[in-house]
Amino acid sequence: MAKAVIIGIPGETGLWLADLGTGTVKPLNPTGDLATANDLRKVGGTFVKDVDLAVAVSSAQVALSGHVDG
Repeated sequence: MAKAVIIGIPGETGLWLADLGTGTVKPLNPTGDLATANDLRKVGGTFVKDVDLAVAVSSAQVALSGHVDG
């Protein structure tokens, strides 16, 4: 099972590394193939691998309340 997730959000140029084991989220400086995927993401591409649910919400409070805002 994956213990970390790389996150990119529209409007943000950078990527984030969420370490599920430590409960931390840190900025990630992509290199190699990940940098190439990030460049494609910046112009509207989407790359998904081994994730079966991902939802962007306006705040943690929204997510914790069980809502998915639009």
